Amino acid sequence: MKIVVLNGSPAGKNSITLYTVKFLQKHFGNCRFEVLHVGQSIKKYERDFSDCKASLESADLILFAYPVYTFLVPAQLHRFIELMKENEVNIGGKIASQISTSKHFYDVTAHRFIEENCADLGLRYIKGLSADMDDLTTAKGRKEAADYFRFVLWSIKNGICEPSPLVAVKQTRAKKAVAKVSATTAAPQKRGKVVIVADLDEADTALGEMIVRFRAALPMQTELVNIREFPFSGGCLGCFHCAGDGKCIYKDNFDAYLREHIQSADATVFAYTIKDHSMGYRFKLYDDRQFCNGHRTVTMGKPVAYLVNGNLAAEPNVQLLMHARAQVGGNFLAGIATAPAQVGQVAKVLTYAIEHKYLPPRDFYGVGGLKIFRDLIYQMQGLMREDHRFYKKHGFYDFPQKRAGRIAAMYAVGAMMNNETLRKKAGNRMTEGMVMPYEQVLKKY
Repeated sequence: MKIVVLNGSPAGKNSITLYTVKFLQKHFGNCRFEVLHVGQSIKKYERDFSDCKASLESADLILFAYPVYTFLVPAQLHRFIELMKENEVNIGGKIASQISTSKHFYDVTAHRFIEENCADLGLRYIKGLSADMDDLTTAKGRKEAADYFRFVLWSIKNGICEPSPLVAVKQTRAKKAVAKVSATTAAPQKRGKVVIVADLDEADTALGEMIVRFRAALPMQTELVNIREFPFSGGCLGCFHCAGDGKCIYKDNFDAYLREHIQSADATVFAYTIKDHSMGYRFKLYDDRQFCNGHRTVTMGKPVAYLVNGNLAAEPNVQLLMHARAQVGGNFLAGIATAPAQVGQVAKVLTYAIEHKYLPPRDFYGVGGLKIFRDLIYQMQGLMREDHRFYKKHGFYDFPQKRAGRIAAMYAVGAMMNNETLRKKAGNRMTEGMVMPYEQVLKKY
């Protein structure tokens, strides 16, 4: 069996994920592995895809291998999937699976992204392996990796694969160019500045119309940043060069531009056309390069909104991504407009959020995501120094739970509930006791 591994890590041979593949290669010698370092060599494949196309079309199993970057696969692998489609690789009916390594921060959205694109390509998909970065160094992790691949081989032998996920409706593009809009518009009647970060092509007339309407409806100064026009030198390399001082190894000045022109605004609006079940490769590149902030929620407290062109209703994973991004970042999601008629309401809600500094508490997506990074940064504080300082300053290190009074009270309640006589006497008064602190709040406030 020929297995073509698409190593999506920009680290190439130094990818942690790739070592799981090497482990499988060592223990399943009856399989022939061919590794394509697509993350590291994306520029090469943009110039010439022919050899890669031949390898993919001769494969029995295509295995996507990558580290999870900001909710999804690295931008380089995202671009490679675009190239697979652009070059019309004939792999319909072949088998695909995936291996990722991460700290389990939204690995589910990354896996779903791969699964949806496999469906686009006509691939039959077998559920992948989501491993912790350290798993291969443990006996448990090695067993899980071997068990996973054994299951893949069994599934192939028995013709078993996952049901195809819902595939989004194809996007339509108008022929004439979008109306030209100045980079900055001013509305002096109210204070505040909103930056619109867009992936805007001249053919995206529907998205362009929403942006024009939004800027007209918003009573504030707006600045349009079209990321297609920024001279990115490349995608994030995962090199941790920025870990100490926040400066990127690339010399394209994106880190400074990000802080001075985007993060300094009172709110951010993201505008894009759905492509490949995401915000598209360029937005993924933009997201990954924000790693110059480390894991710091530097726009915490500022609202965000979205202008989306496409059938968002058919893209639950994209919906989850937008919700989760706002929650983890500590941003109020003021709204998502998918049609010109919805733009006015989003503008009104965003204006209210800016003027009233409205920020509701985080839900599961934000609380759970931050706890994962809280533990990670605490362990890596020697390397991620700026992150560590930020987390300490904002009280993210809420462990161990030192609420001694509450812990002691719960021991007392637990002892009472384990005593049959006392439990009978308490009857239904347990809930009365639980609401007593809240009664005091109502009396006091």
